[in-house]
Formats: sequence, C-alpha cells, structure tokens
Amino acid sequence: MQIALVGLGRMGGNIARRLLRDGHQVVVWDRNAEAVGALAEEGAQAATSLEDVAARLQPPRAAWIMLPAGAPTAQTIAVLGELFSAGDVIIDGGNSFYKDDIVRAEELAQHGVHFIDVGTSGGVWGLERGYCMMIGGSKEAVTRLDPVFATLAPGLGDIVRTADRKPDADPRAERGYIHAGPVGAGHFVKMVHNGIEYGLMQAYAEGFNVLRRKSSEVLPENQRYDLDLADVAEVWRRGSVVSSWLLDLTAQALVKDPSLADFPGPVADSGEGRWTLEAAMEESVPVPALSAALFARFRSREEVSYADQLLSAMRFGFGGHTEFKK
Repeated sequence: MQIALVGLGRMGGNIARRLLRDGHQVVVWDRNAEAVGALAEEGAQAATSLEDVAARLQPPRAAWIMLPAGAPTAQTIAVLGELFSAGDVIIDGGNSFYKDDIVRAEELAQHGVHFIDVGTSGGVWGLERGYCMMIGGSKEAVTRLDPVFATLAPGLGDIVRTADRKPDADPRAERGYIHAGPVGAGHFVKMVHNGIEYGLMQAYAEGFNVLRRKSSEVLPENQRYDLDLADVAEVWRRGSVVSSWLLDLTAQALVKDPSLADFPGPVADSGEGRWTLEAAMEESVPVPALSAALFARFRSREEVSYADQLLSAMRFGFGGHTEFKK
C-alpha cells in the first residue's frame, strides 16, 4: 500500500527501506535532502515539503512520522492535520508521551483525521530483524494499516512458540505487533517497555562491574580473580537464564574493547523512564528497580563508573546513541 515516511533518521530511514523491500509505495520527506535522495535511489518517491507529501498521496492517505518527541513531532502533526482530510491517518512511531497522543487525536478527530500511536522497538537493527510494535488507535484505522505493520514486524522467526497459548489469541502478537488499545495505549506500553529496559541494562552493568572489580587490590590476594568479561558475557549468552539481546550487545562491546574506552560514561535518558515512574506514582505501584535504574543515570553525569560505560555501550549497540562527554 502507499504510505509516507516523514523523518528519515536512524530508524525512520530503515522503516522506509523495509517497506520498499516488501513492495509498498513509499513517499519520503526529511529536512536532510541527502537522506531523501538516498531513499529515492532505492525506489521511494521524494517529496520536497509536507505539502508535497500530502499531494503525492492518494486518499485515504497515511503518513508515518518518525521524529524526536516534543516540538518536532507536534509541529509536523499540526501541519499534516491541516493538509489531510477526513478518513486520512497520521501515525506517530516515535517515543511520544501517551497523554499527548490523546490530545492530538482529539484535535485531529475534529477534521475526521485518524491518529495512531506506535511504540516502535528495534533500533538500528530493525531493517533486518524487524520492529516490535505496540499500537494504539481505533480498530478501523489500525486494521486498514495492517499490511504496513505486518511488513515491519519481525514475524514468527525461529523463536520457540509459547506453550498453551490459546488458539483464539490474537496471532499478531506472535508476529511481533499488537493492537494494544485506544489512542495512547501503544505509546504507554512502549513507555513501560523502556522503563523495564532501564532496569535490565542497569542489572547487567552493575553485575559486570562487580566481576571487573574482583581483581581489585582492596581484596585479599587469594580472593582476587582476573576474569575475562568477554568470555563471561559469551558463556551467559548460551543457555543461561539471563541471556537476552542486551547481553548479546554487551558481549559484542566487550569483545571489541573490554576497557570500553570509546564510551565516556555519562548516560542519557530519553524521557520514557521518567514517564514510567510518573505513571507508577499515579497508580500507586511500587517500582524500586526501575526508579533506581533511572537515578543511576542521573548519578552517572556526576561520577562515572565502569557500569556507566557499559550502559553507554549497550545504548550505542541497540540504538546508535552517542553519549555526551562530561
């Protein structure tokens, strides 16, 4: 089907490419003309402005926005909302705050324009691996865009299927995407996903820091171990209960350089961790592990440890995030 992709950064460009590979017609636009030109050479239709995006799409139109949360996304949605007509769909695939989705959807609904929020996980690896998607919006709009979601999703792959899953369960979940609920539900689920991600990453980072410090001179000499962290990460990847993609990325970083010299240590947070804590407080739900993981990132900007360097290495591994230096 035909769809526009607005925002061709690390994830947006690869989302467009994955759609093109599966035969979809993709109109692309970005302020970066080189990014637009590169995708045009791969078969996309290059637009010169948001107005041109709207003009190139055939009704009912659909545009996927992949921009940083906040003003860039809000401004783009506002412009497209004026250009689009009743029955058209605007999709926000970034990491927007779910309460903002609800407001935007209500504003667009006044013009009959549908809004879909998609929590998108997959980082810079999504082109080949596919994207895990958590989708919010009306059943009508989400169903219409299902060919797009099906293309972007990882599919069944070689993951062992969950035993005793009910035969009438939504098959989309096994293929890597779900219709989580009404507007905002997709970004809410992705927000909590990222909060959990903080906790998982922090656990790995702290654990490997304990392993690394086992050779410290503060310990009795007969209790010191000079452990090969790359080997530890590698063996844990194979059959261990703590195996995961994050551990895979950790192993890759440690093989390249166990000292992690390329990673200065201060670790950024992109907002979802804070929002998850806010939601937990609203619901009176205790989240000590997730809150500690977020506060550890704050602390990393004052005093750097090896654990912080490892966190930074993981963020670069899955999302291409480059941390700031102190």
